[in-house]
Amino acid sequence: MATLSLPEAEALASRALAAAGASPGMAAATARALVAAEAQGQAGHGLSRVPQYCAFLRNGRAEGSATPQIIAERGGAALIDAGHGLAFPALVLAVAEATQRAQSHGIACIGLTNSQHSGAMGLPVEALARQGLVALAFTNSPAAMPVPGGRRPLMGTNPIAAAFPRRNAAPLVIDLALSEVARGKIMVAAKAGKPIPEGWALDAEGRPTTDANAALGGAMLAMGGTKGALLALVVELLCVALTGAAFGFEADSFFTDAGNRPRLGQFILAVDPGALAGQESYLQRVETLLAAMLAEDGVRLPGARRAALAATAEAAGLTLPDDLLKRLHALV
Repeated sequence: MATLSLPEAEALASRALAAAGASPGMAAATARALVAAEAQGQAGHGLSRVPQYCAFLRNGRAEGSATPQIIAERGGAALIDAGHGLAFPALVLAVAEATQRAQSHGIACIGLTNSQHSGAMGLPVEALARQGLVALAFTNSPAAMPVPGGRRPLMGTNPIAAAFPRRNAAPLVIDLALSEVARGKIMVAAKAGKPIPEGWALDAEGRPTTDANAALGGAMLAMGGTKGALLALVVELLCVALTGAAFGFEADSFFTDAGNRPRLGQFILAVDPGALAGQESYLQRVETLLAAMLAEDGVRLPGARRAALAATAEAAGLTLPDDLLKRLHALV
């Protein structure tokens, strides 16, 4: 194990991505997001993604020279074409546009099309909440879960994230995939050769499995059964029907280096509380609920563990497995 400061980790990841063909801006934005996720303990969306992204850049699944562009807009709404590049520069533009449009119009909705894997979706909504905005974000992903009554993977795990500004405190951030567990955790288990718990996934024959590799070749189970699958359907439609992106079943798996350009979609909503009941009323109501939650022993606010880990990483750096660090250095 070796420890790197956050700037050191960002620089290493950025160099690796640039060597694979990412533009300086794309490499920097991607490295920044991956290190932030790693610092929060989200290894599945962290530096383990660098070799994968580098492979996508080298084999044409991602366009390293892409510059995100606004291709449609009206009032608080805008559609951003990520240009088949890594998603993070487009997400940076989306946060900036959502901030400006929500502050001007009271609400903003930003769609992204021709995009890629977007990592930890809690990061862009947290950035918006730090601007005083309530934010929700959705993304589709390559097919991993069946629709209700089916066995064939048709929809992605389709994460949802939300962030709520607080009075004199960091935003409340909620970030979850709609599968029983985030697929990134199965990816990490597969790379480590470890089993997964029952109830997470099915194999290619539709049978429950504890084999992480079999799960990656099969289907994830939706959180809450049919209800979770229907929520995933909602996300699929928001991220694709409104943006013109590709459905999950039209995108090749992220777990193989070769494949098509996924053309995924993301959808972000941002609301200025001042446009509704007012900033003061909003903050009072949020703190009333959180105080009631914390009055009960054993309750921990969503995102509290991630925030604590991030603070520790900021002070002490990131401790990375030797094999991952070796792979990162080999890419530079």
